[in-house]
Amino acid sequence: MEGWIGRSRSIEDQLTAPAARRLAALLDRAPPPLHPGAVVPAHWASILFDDAAPQSGLGPDGHPAKGEFLPPIDLPRRMLAGRRIAYAGDLRIGDALTRTSSITAITPKQGRSGRLVFVTVHHRVTGPRGLLLEEAQDIAYREAAAADAAPPAPTPAPADAAWRAPFAPDPVALFRYSALTFNGHRIHYDADYARDAESYPGLVVNGGLTILMLLEAALPRLPGRIAATEIRTHAPLFCNQAATLAGGAPEGDRVRLWAAGPEGRLILSIAVELAP
Repeated sequence: MEGWIGRSRSIEDQLTAPAARRLAALLDRAPPPLHPGAVVPAHWASILFDDAAPQSGLGPDGHPAKGEFLPPIDLPRRMLAGRRIAYAGDLRIGDALTRTSSITAITPKQGRSGRLVFVTVHHRVTGPRGLLLEEAQDIAYREAAAADAAPPAPTPAPADAAWRAPFAPDPVALFRYSALTFNGHRIHYDADYARDAESYPGLVVNGGLTILMLLEAALPRLPGRIAATEIRTHAPLFCNQAATLAGGAPEGDRVRLWAAGPEGRLILSIAVELAP
């Protein structure tokens, strides 16, 4: 797979007023001003740059088939393991944006559940005023789960929350997020596939949706603008499971955020760096 390191591609996109209005509705917040040039939260860029692969180019899981941009790794399950994002500019309605993506590393590992391969992709998003953000994204490929495999021991969420907010993802929220991002991964909307093909107990909540909801809950409680985030996925959250969004007290220019699932297990964590 080393020959795939360095492979790159560029995608153009634009945050339109209709897309921003739909995202605000999904987040259950009043839409911000939507005139051309209006500034919206920079992390809203996460809904842009879908692959938009042709229907004939999809794999059995609903994702674009491996072997085009991403390497043809022979492991059936994939998940977003982590992402590190640095924000450099404002996101504005109507800006024409370009994301240039490069594969920077392919790392095989042996985990508790079997063989793993991590693919690291570096994204650079630019617009009319230059650099908007840079992101390093880790995509994990895993073996199929054994029918008798015991679930991994959960990691407990922190107990020192300065604030908490409920999060109750239902099938409609998962559908709307997948539609907004043009994400065809079947584990998010096809319950039979999620159970029978990937051995999940039900629909899997999109990690991107949890990240958005956690950042949105944190924004009014932060003492400054978000400059960078380091996001790590710890465990899946399943549809209709009650979850909690939470954050710690600021420590200088840093704040810890996390999402906790049933029985207090850690689902996702974000280390936030605030701008000076």
